[in-house]
Order: sequence, then structure tokens, then C-alpha cells
Amino acid sequence: MNHPLLLEEGFRWFGPEDPVPLAFIRQAGATAVFTALHQIPYGEVWPREAIRERKEMIEAAGLRWTAVESVPVHEDIKTGRGDLQRLFANYNNTLRYLAAEGIHTVIYNFMPVLDWVRTDMRWPMPDGSMSMHYDPVRFAAFEIHALERAGGEADYTAEQLERAAVWWKSMDEAAQDAFVRSIIDVFPGVKWALSLDDIRAMLARYDGMDTDGLRANLARFLQAVIPVADELGMRMAIHPDDPPFSVLGLPRIVSTANDVEAIFKMADSSANGLCFCTGSFSARADNDLPEMVANFAPRIHAVHLRSTQRLPDGSFYEADHLAGSVDMPSVVRNLLDEQDRRHAAGRNDWQLPLRPDHGHTMMDDLPKPVGITPGYSCIGRMRGLAELRGLMLGLSYAESLGKH
Repeated sequence: MNHPLLLEEGFRWFGPEDPVPLAFIRQAGATAVFTALHQIPYGEVWPREAIRERKEMIEAAGLRWTAVESVPVHEDIKTGRGDLQRLFANYNNTLRYLAAEGIHTVIYNFMPVLDWVRTDMRWPMPDGSMSMHYDPVRFAAFEIHALERAGGEADYTAEQLERAAVWWKSMDEAAQDAFVRSIIDVFPGVKWALSLDDIRAMLARYDGMDTDGLRANLARFLQAVIPVADELGMRMAIHPDDPPFSVLGLPRIVSTANDVEAIFKMADSSANGLCFCTGSFSARADNDLPEMVANFAPRIHAVHLRSTQRLPDGSFYEADHLAGSVDMPSVVRNLLDEQDRRHAAGRNDWQLPLRPDHGHTMMDDLPKPVGITPGYSCIGRMRGLAELRGLMLGLSYAESLGKH
């Protein structure tokens, strides 16, 4: 029996300062990493020498830099303000330098202000491990009592507002400050030490912007970069919103199947693709993930596999990779089918890169410093990768046996 064609197994790595070293990633069974040059300010060109240095570091550890996660999109591009032509030129030059070093998959997102939102970074699970959790009541406490966002009350029920007030008042000032910091300082790979006033200023730049306005700014960006990506053989993969619904009163435009279809129409090119994140999409009950994979398969360029468990009160937490609200076997089956189609077509880029996302903090990682990026301790992601590898092997061999 031939060895099945599995997705490429990767791990996110935040660079030389990451407490999870490349050696551990290789020991986890991964062959590739998703990483970025987090030290480069948003909107600036990534020097080719810095890209080469990072690539050589990864390859010296016996791994491959399979996807850039991510080349960030500057807030001026999202708001449609500032020197856009310079920002587009810088982005395109970064793509050119990445392609010149043999790196052809770039993940990015178009989430306004905050990349992703959770309200609890160490949510206790029944087995003693720690997950991440989103609670609309606690986020209401942040919006109303800390950020004091005008009109924020309209986004919550009277019961949620009452519970938020009680919870906020139950904490002392130090606990309140720690909670606020956990909300506004979670940009992956960087620590900006943002203040509430910084967030208010960022929000003010979106005053009056609706969904159509944000979509128009994304379309402008794609029309500027996708022709260059096409020329270079690059694959641009937009990451879905996390969570996939409005937060802070801001529009969200990568949350549903209809959103993805609209994005593909903005630049009708295979270079304009999707990073399919099962965790982000699964926080909405109306997203049918296996169907989305089947429909969007030709334009999926990278994969994040994790699962959330939705709860009746509108909250959700990060479940085990093969548990929660995601039908992971059906998702992975459809991804393997797409990969088989690409391989049969003789494509050099037939293999889809995946990484296990947002693992639980568990075992020996539990007492380690809380400064580790939430969701990115080693053991929980290693467990997730092992489970996903087993799932892929089981599905592949079952398919192979069924043909004989």
C-alpha cells in the first residue's frame, strides 16, 4: 500500500524569542513552520536579507518555512487613509523578496483594530488544562466599564449589561487592569503596550465606516497586490475574522461563506485565496464548515485546524482539536480530497500546509510564565497535531482500502 498523501504538518513559530524552539517543533513531528518577521513595523518593507536569515535558521533546524503568518496589513489600508500608494508598494516589494527566497504562501487578515478577541486566556477545563474563552458578558464589561465606548450598550441585552456591571465591580483595580491588558495586548508575536486611549484613537478612525466601506478598502488592497502576487506565483490567503461577528461596533467582512465569495470576486485570481481556519469559522452556528471547504477548496492556500465549543449564552471556548462544534473528520476528508485532485493534476504546489491552532496549556507547560502567547504553548499543540495526523492517516487508509 502506498503511503497516503497527507497535508503538510506545520507549527506556528514566533521567531528566535519564541519559548518553543525549532527543535521542539521538529520533535512534535512537524516538518514546516508558519512564521513572520514580527520585528518589522507594520507597513514597512521586509528586507530580503532578513527573510533569507530567517529561512536559513529554519532550514538549519531541519524544517521548512511553508507559509508567512503573516505580512500584516497596515491600519491605514483598512481605513482607506494615509499614503496608500507607499503602503501598497512596500507590501508588493515584501512579496517580491519572499518569492525570491522561495516562499510563496502569505497569510494576512483584515480585522479592524484588534486581530482577535478572547476574554479569558486561562479558562480551566475539567481535566485541569487551560483553554481560551470568549464571554460576551465579560467583553461587555470591557467595552462599557473600561473602554467606555459610546453606544456600546446597544450591542448587549439588559441581562448581559447587568451581569457585566456586577462582574466588573467584583474585581479590584489590579484585576481590572490585568483583564484590560489581556484584551488589548494580544497581537501575535508583538507587544505594543497599547493603552485604552490608543484603542479609542484606533476606533475613531473607523467612525462612520460600515461593511460596504471596509469591503471597498479590502478590494482596493487586493487590486493593488493580487496582480503582483499572480506575477510572482504567490498565494495570498486571507484569514477569517476571530470571532466571526462584530466586536467593538466594527464591521466584519470575513465571517461567512457569503463574505468569502464576495472577496473572491474582488480579484478573480487563484492568487486571491483563503486561509481556512476551522476555529474562527466555527464560532458561528450558521457556518457549515465541511460544505465551505468543499466549495472553496481550489482557493484554500493554508489551513488552521482547531475547534471551538459554542455555548447557549453566546460564549465559546477552545475545545480539543477533535471535539467541540467542528465536524473535523468531514473537514479533513474534504481537504484531503482537494489535495488528491491537485496531485492528480500534476501541480507542484499540491500539498496544503496545516497547523494545529490554539492548543490547551497542559502538563509541564502549566507552571511556565504567563508571558507565553496564549494558545501557543508546546504540549497542547503537539497533542493536537498528533490527533490530526492520526485522523488524516485513518481517513486516507480507509479510503485506500475502500478502493480495493
